[in-house]
Amino acid sequence: MRVYLVIIDESDEALVALQYAARRAASTEGVLHLLALVPSQPFNAFAGVQATIEEEARARAETLVTAAAGNLLSQGGKMPVISVKMGEDVKVVRKYLEEHPEVSALVLGAASEGSPGPLVSHFTGSGMAHMTCPVFVVPGGLTPEQIESLS
Repeated sequence: MRVYLVIIDESDEALVALQYAARRAASTEGVLHLLALVPSQPFNAFAGVQATIEEEARARAETLVTAAAGNLLSQGGKMPVISVKMGEDVKVVRKYLEEHPEVSALVLGAASEGSPGPLVSHFTGSGMAHMTCPVFVVPGGLTPEQIESLS
């Protein structure tokens, strides 16, 4: 069974990657893993404030990834595996891939304009040498029809 890992955030690129991965999973009888990243918060001398900031960031990420999963289910897809992790994005993705050797592909969306984004830049650049699975980069400017025909 093929497992597609998609990094979920509030960007248009994440939505494009999710659409592509969902179509690929459906056509290959695969499964999606959705990973929401919560960036580490800058240190705050007041522990209570720090904890509140981190909890709000985690709650926002959980809401985002749960909504994405609900959208997939409403379209007739399988329930994805949902994870929310805190830390530096590249390190968190690498650790997730180490912990989940069943992942068949990392699916990322590139920005439709400007630089492709930090994850795409890393995992298609110097980070590619250490990958344990292929990286699919979905161009951010694709229409839903184009995504459908490619997947």
